[in-house]
Amino acid sequence: MPKLQISLKARALRYLSMREHSRIELARKLERYAQDGDDVAALLDTLEAAKYLSAERFSDSLVNRRIARFGNQRILAELQSHQMDSQEIARIKSALSVTETDRAIEILHRKFPDKAIDHAEKAKQARFLQQRGFSQKAIQLAMRAPREDELDN
Repeated sequence: MPKLQISLKARALRYLSMREHSRIELARKLERYAQDGDDVAALLDTLEAAKYLSAERFSDSLVNRRIARFGNQRILAELQSHQMDSQEIARIKSALSVTETDRAIEILHRKFPDKAIDHAEKAKQARFLQQRGFSQKAIQLAMRAPREDELDN
């Protein structure tokens, strides 16, 4: 029996039912399946008009997935790679900047429960946070923050 052909709209709705997608990401996925005469841009416009595709929902979803592991720089870079507009990025940036230091402390203490005793270990911990996309200010504050075992003493 031949395989059933799924329409482009049904495929788009299936992708969106799994998780939020940016417009460019969804367009890239749908281009593979577009037949002659299929207008992917028009379909995306229709999905946006029907509120199935939303840049704000996508950016909030991406932030919620990444916030427990990454810093502001990494999250904002990922949003820019999805070609989000500058207003949306500014909104997310202001919301993220409030919690960056607390997130850096939590991530650092979860990965390295013991305080660094020598310069090499301090550099290793700082590099870890830097690779996660945290700012220098957040890294410095996280490195100075007391560990749980220090608070008990």
